[in-house]
Amino acid sequence: MTTPTAALTPLKDPQVPIQTRLAAAWTSFMFLYVYVDLLGLYKPGAVEDILNGKVFTFDISQTFAVSALAATSIPALMILLSMTLPARANRATNLVLATLLIPYMAFNLAGGEWLYYYGLGLTIELVLLAFILRSAWTWPRTPPASTPAPAAPHRSQLPMGR
Repeated sequence: MTTPTAALTPLKDPQVPIQTRLAAAWTSFMFLYVYVDLLGLYKPGAVEDILNGKVFTFDISQTFAVSALAATSIPALMILLSMTLPARANRATNLVLATLLIPYMAFNLAGGEWLYYYGLGLTIELVLLAFILRSAWTWPRTPPASTPAPAAPHRSQLPMGR
């Protein structure tokens, strides 16, 4: 039995632009962030607390809702910004926001309930934030423009010879 030649040749690993990698990481982070909260509603008593106007120890108010919306907007906006900002601003924005989100995400472990669930969510979020930080920190640099080679001398500038 013979194998087709295409099956034996190595697959090409195309270069993915840094902006695309960052946008993909922020997309993954956003989905995970939302799903940790959404699936947390299955925790016994969570819905009853919400119906009674509480989330964790916080009163549900407009301030709470605006704060929660602002927090969830960060990864959503970073998807767009990672694809559209110029390189220098893009790198700085990714470094700053990913760094600021680390302690914010760690807050999910406060309270000590469902440590495996929230611990797993936090661990994956931290891996994604570490990927974002590493990708932004190691942003490829454009090599400096090389100096042009000296022009060949014109015939009139060549030494006279026989």
